[in-house]
Amino acid sequence: MFIHRVVLSACAGLAALAAATTMSSAALAAKYQLNINTALTTDDPIYKGLERLRDRMKERSNGEFEIRIFSGSQLGKDEDVLEQARAGANVAVVVDGGRLAVFVPEFGVLGGPFLASGYDGVRKVVTSPLFDAWAQKLRKASGHEVLSFNWWQGERHLLTNKPVSKPADLAGVRMRTPGAPVWIETIRAMGATPTPMAWAEVYPALQQQAIDAVEAQTPAAYGARLYEVTKHMTKTGHINLITGLVTSAGWFDGLPADMQTALKEEALAAGDFASRTTEEAIGTYEKDMAAKGVTITEIDVTPFREATADVYGKLGYAELKKTIDEMLK
Repeated sequence: MFIHRVVLSACAGLAALAAATTMSSAALAAKYQLNINTALTTDDPIYKGLERLRDRMKERSNGEFEIRIFSGSQLGKDEDVLEQARAGANVAVVVDGGRLAVFVPEFGVLGGPFLASGYDGVRKVVTSPLFDAWAQKLRKASGHEVLSFNWWQGERHLLTNKPVSKPADLAGVRMRTPGAPVWIETIRAMGATPTPMAWAEVYPALQQQAIDAVEAQTPAAYGARLYEVTKHMTKTGHINLITGLVTSAGWFDGLPADMQTALKEEALAAGDFASRTTEEAIGTYEKDMAAKGVTITEIDVTPFREATADVYGKLGYAELKKTIDEMLK
């Protein structure tokens, strides 16, 4: 028995040594490594864009730069990963402006209702000198570096278990939304009761009737199989979900200048790729959801647009909204 245990212990030790050697070899193969976290699933167009970024950086750096992608928030909630980045960790997260607004309030306007039309409209905002100034403020305020902010996930719509055509139809409806003030105020203005909740909790919450509805972009709703727990998708397009790839400024500053340039250029190119892929995929997702029993309805969004018009003023974005409106003319 004793000999048997010694053999097992020796085998375990050798296995651990082999694993450590393999990990060390992998670490030596790449001088630089970035771990990217996203709440989305591996079949989402945004994830496909991250894969493109990974492959392009590996190619461009001759294997010296390695990107690892973690879907389904494996590294933690967005807020947790942002804190890791603040501490200087080699992590990045696909995140919306609302979660950055706690550091620089201007970012919150990106989640405002009916801000711009489609990807082309919102891309104009996030590649402007105005946005660059926000990014510099973020770097100073929180130690975060924006690699690119052109990762468009689509327009957000209402997923409910009853038909909706006007704000009054949402009275008393508990609707999941992210916890940022601009999202909460928008959903409240649309007539529902905003219920902040992590994305991973949405499906069971709908299943258990802890919430009545959710607002989300089509690719994410499809990827999370929300067609199994909702009956209607009303196309309000109330928020144009634009997200960014945000990392640690301290970690980024430790990269060679050519690597910094490559990472930003490839992040922008990958964001465009992911966003265009999203545009192309939405129609397919909608057809599949309809085939699975979801009633998809186009409505006149004017009542919702009018109901949410005061959100910008309530949150102190009135003047900024005017500036953006002028930019988009």
